[in-house]
Amino acid sequence: MKTHKDLTVWQKAMELVMEVYKATKMFPREEIFGLTSQKRRAVVSILSNIAEGYGRLHQRETENFLSIALGSACELETQLILSKDLGYISLDEVEQLTIEVQNIIKMLAALIKSLGK
Repeated sequence: MKTHKDLTVWQKAMELVMEVYKATKMFPREEIFGLTSQKRRAVVSILSNIAEGYGRLHQRETENFLSIALGSACELETQLILSKDLGYISLDEVEQLTIEVQNIIKMLAALIKSLGK
């Protein structure tokens, strides 16, 4: 593996960023500084912390940044559910995005576990 961009979890997170930005494009204008901004920051945090963790020299630092990415993924999952409950996103769309987030959560957990061995 040459860079963080070779990690499957990073590639999946990049795809998720694009999908979340697309999904939030049609959110109400009054949510631009609320859920729209918060979801976008959370999804970018997943991607960015994977990259930053991979760029660290010490395993403990890598685990820490991957843990932050994991927390951001859980945050995003909660925000997706809230967006559905508020009627900002369709059930089908939130289900698809939630599946993708859960897959990223599983990959991050596995990667963190593998580093600890």
